[in-house]
Amino acid sequence: MSASRFAHDLDALKTIASDALAYALEKGASACETESSDGYGQTVTVRKGEVETIEYNRDKSLAVTVYVGKRKGYASTADFAPRAMRDTVEAALTIARFTAEDECAGLPDPEELARDPQDLDLFHPWDLPVERAIGIAKACEAAAFRLDKRVVNSEGASVSCQQWHFVLANSHGFMEGFPTSRHTISCAVIAAEDGRMQRDDWYVSQRSPQDLAEPEAVGDYAGRRALARLGSRKIGTVQAPVLFEAPVANDLLATFVSAVSGGNLYRKASFLLDSLGKEVFAPIVTLVERPHLSRAPASSWFDDEGVATRARDVVKEGVLRGYFLGSYSARKLGMKTTGSAGGNHNLILEGGGLDLPGLIRKMGRGLLVTELIGFGVNLVTGALTRGSRTTGSILIDGMTIAGN
Repeated sequence: MSASRFAHDLDALKTIASDALAYALEKGASACETESSDGYGQTVTVRKGEVETIEYNRDKSLAVTVYVGKRKGYASTADFAPRAMRDTVEAALTIARFTAEDECAGLPDPEELARDPQDLDLFHPWDLPVERAIGIAKACEAAAFRLDKRVVNSEGASVSCQQWHFVLANSHGFMEGFPTSRHTISCAVIAAEDGRMQRDDWYVSQRSPQDLAEPEAVGDYAGRRALARLGSRKIGTVQAPVLFEAPVANDLLATFVSAVSGGNLYRKASFLLDSLGKEVFAPIVTLVERPHLSRAPASSWFDDEGVATRARDVVKEGVLRGYFLGSYSARKLGMKTTGSAGGNHNLILEGGGLDLPGLIRKMGRGLLVTELIGFGVNLVTGALTRGSRTTGSILIDGMTIAGN
């Protein structure tokens, strides 16, 4: 695969965006934003050494947001023909005229828009023949089966290559875009012993295929994770310190981000309302946002509204220093946008400098949680109740963790 596989180049996407903007303003919009995108990819999955699926995808879209005064309308299409573009703009305008006025609606302020393009090295197309993709997936799965005879079944190993590019434009004169890529190798297997089965998986995902782990390493680790679950049992109620494995900690961190994001804050649906400047973690914890890291998964020099992103401390030594706000939620809260429309950009959790074995030694007797089950977090109260699986000297399956 290569960049030439795009059906529409960036200049074509800019023309589509420009035409949609001009037509919206001509038809009575007081402001407008458009996003045009084009992408393609393939995904190959094998199971138990046989090809299960080969999927090719090609996607394109034009999304139009219009403002008529303080009224907002949105419509989208997958058809780039001029007539379809005009129909989409007119649909957005019709919706806007029937919606209620909202004093906080509108584009970001012009001075907040990104004006300094940066090359973050996010586009690395992978010319991967399907035969080679099948070979990679088979090698990945075979490594899991080769590990131990107790690895008895597979849900499959997959190789995915995705490339896309986009242009974001608005009536403040902003028009920027760039190409990106994402390549993934994954494997999920089942281990069995004494009539009981356990499942686990692993995956790696990178902008560049050169940065991917070896497929055999992915399959081997998926197998080891499944094997590590064997022999688990139930235990009674216990009060103990809890250590969350990194992938599980990401899940909890996402809950924290949701609690300090604009939508939940202005709706007063967060237990962290009015928490700026207050301690929300232990003093050893610092959480930073780094949007401009080369090849990183969430890097971008502007957010989904075109607002410039910037490096910042979200939590500094346990104290909350910033929310995640787009322009609308910022206006609702009487604050400034943080360039977070569409989500956060590369959060890095800095702690006490210990690796997992060091943390386990420091914890002593406690629980190492390797999986969370369900959605038992109440964002309004902060109460947490989640099903879990743990590992260690005593393997535990089906434990409930609760706290506040």
